[in-house]
Amino acid sequence: MSSASDRSIPPALQPVNTEKPPAPPPFIEGGLRGYMTVLGAFFALFAAFGQSMAFGSFQLWYAQNQLVDYTASQISWIGSVQLWVFFISGGAIGRLFDAYGPTLLLASGTIILTFSLMMTSLAAKYYELILAQGVVFGIGFGLLFFPSMSATATHFMRYRATALGVAVAGSSVGGVVFPIMLQQLFNKVGFGWAVRISAFVCLACGIIATALVSSRLPKRKPGPWFDVSSLRDANYAIFVLGSSIACLGIFVPMYYVVQYAEGYHVSQTLAFGILSIMNAGSVFGRIVPSIMADRVGRFNTLVPSTALTAVFTLALWFHAHDLASITIYSVFYGIFSGSWFALQTSCIAQISRMEKIGVRMGMAYSLVSFSALVGEPIAGAILTRDNGSYTGLIVFTGVSLLLGSLVTLTVKLRINASLLAKV
Repeated sequence: MSSASDRSIPPALQPVNTEKPPAPPPFIEGGLRGYMTVLGAFFALFAAFGQSMAFGSFQLWYAQNQLVDYTASQISWIGSVQLWVFFISGGAIGRLFDAYGPTLLLASGTIILTFSLMMTSLAAKYYELILAQGVVFGIGFGLLFFPSMSATATHFMRYRATALGVAVAGSSVGGVVFPIMLQQLFNKVGFGWAVRISAFVCLACGIIATALVSSRLPKRKPGPWFDVSSLRDANYAIFVLGSSIACLGIFVPMYYVVQYAEGYHVSQTLAFGILSIMNAGSVFGRIVPSIMADRVGRFNTLVPSTALTAVFTLALWFHAHDLASITIYSVFYGIFSGSWFALQTSCIAQISRMEKIGVRMGMAYSLVSFSALVGEPIAGAILTRDNGSYTGLIVFTGVSLLLGSLVTLTVKLRINASLLAKV
């Protein structure tokens, strides 16, 4: 209760409670700032995630050039370290997002990502590629991805999945463009300049993202580095577990489909094209299921999409022994894996309070990072153990995705036990 002396002080001179964060402005679904944020996030993910999804192109190039004496499993560690650093940075970046907003983080990510690619263009040894394309790229990747997605989520509620799906589609478009671009440039200007040109493309995209992305929420005192209370939320903890299991296999086809196609006498040009086709299917898979998710339920869309990714892997990839069948598998895998990527953030947001979206999303990706780190090397080790036979690798991928979908299904049933309920 205020004292008489407090009431005599004009309101403008009253002391301010610095512990209480400022209230966010009245909520408007989307608006100009929201739509600009979606566009900026699209460019950020085109550069960062698009480059990462093109790693299959690098995997084949390294196996035939700089790292010809290394196994597929050893080469895949470059991409796995990249993913691990990206994922595990989520917790720290989510906290920084709460405190400083997206702009400084995106500017830093643009500089770091560009620097990493410039260093990759000069790298010739295995440890140099691990550092440049693995560690440094992963940091820049995280600084572009997490602020973009968290900021987008703050501008939308009713159409959050759609907005996030459009933003994440940038990664698939990048995944179409970069393999084709790199394959052409590798042959015309060599590895070094091919990677440098891609770095300049990423620099331009990062500048656009930095200028356009904004958060609806005011800057506020960040929460703890690791929000233990979130792990006491059973729905959140089970969802992270399901995502971790699925993540063991979700990147494997993207890393190995180019090498797999070449093993069945597909030309290098067409093999690179298959990865682009897979990522093109992912454009559809990130947008259309996201629109459906806002109408029929986000978990209702995520669970069957993940299960179908497993089914097509086990049913189609086993029997894909020529260009046509490998292409068909790549299209279907791209569509349904794209849905998995697009709906992760919106499902986390659905089971979280608005002010906890940033830190919870970051924590989830940090926890999933360990699966991202070991998934591809495990697949490569299975491939080496089986003397180049992909049977074990395919089973590992399909089973991981299927188990992940079943664990995620338990979250949907905990929220509403009716299979037909919108969740």
